[in-house]
Amino acid sequence: MSEQHVHESHPEIAKRLKRAEGHLRSVVEMIVAGRPCLDIAQQLHAVERAVSEAKRSLIRDHLDHCLDHAAGETGAERRAAMEAFKQITKYL
Repeated sequence: MSEQHVHESHPEIAKRLKRAEGHLRSVVEMIVAGRPCLDIAQQLHAVERAVSEAKRSLIRDHLDHCLDHAAGETGAERRAAMEAFKQITKYL
């Protein structure tokens, strides 16, 4: 298991995701209620964008924090930080 990472942006990201979670529940209710597909698609697009923005914020913050931290590390620690950088970029 990896070590715990907590950054200043995490509470705001969690707040955004909780809003998106509530919005997604509303979309499910729209489907159950038989709302028009166009309305549902628009709302799903909004949820998708909210989650995507939360992901981008998380990755940017991680990269900023971890790369700054890695700059002062030893060779082995720097290599580990670069490997983590490579792994997270696949989610961009």
